[in-house]
Amino acid sequence: MRRYRVAIVEESAVVAEGLRALLAGDGEFEAVYVAEDIRTLAERFALVAPDAVVVSTSLSCGLPRNIRSAYPDLRSAALVALSVAVREEEIMRQFDSVVNIYDKPSQILKKLRAAVEQCEANPYGDSHDLSDRERDVLVRVAKGLSNKEIADDLNISIHTVMSHRKNIAHKTGIKSVAGLTVYALLNNLLDRNDVEL
Repeated sequence: MRRYRVAIVEESAVVAEGLRALLAGDGEFEAVYVAEDIRTLAERFALVAPDAVVVSTSLSCGLPRNIRSAYPDLRSAALVALSVAVREEEIMRQFDSVVNIYDKPSQILKKLRAAVEQCEANPYGDSHDLSDRERDVLVRVAKGLSNKEIADDLNISIHTVMSHRKNIAHKTGIKSVAGLTVYALLNNLLDRNDVEL
């Protein structure tokens, strides 16, 4: 069985050691490094070489708006948020997964495993922001258009529409049309009057 290497970025020694112990008990994951801030991990990233980085969203030094742009070395690892409080949606969207301190150990391990496997299967690089074309597709999905209607409207193939929808789902973490509609409304990509409720 492969053992995944995990780096933990957390200021609280109690939380960090608790997560380290939880990972050690599973056998599939190994906490190879604990840092109090993300800059320290970034400086040692090449030596640590983690498969996943679990980052507390409550760091006192704060998190950059785009972690992977600020720390390019982290692009090769799954980025998982350790949520201890409600955070800004923009910050949370950049993570491949979110674990909560109130999750059961089995839930944490499952989310961490899924994030690593997703990162290995689909290395999307640093951008979790939607491209202009992805926004165009998202708006039309939210308006209730079918893939064929979107393809005709944008003068692209249905396969391209499906590819854009897959990327949108990956970047936003939202798969349902209703969820994407709410996302489009919250991010001012369309007006409430444009959507049939």
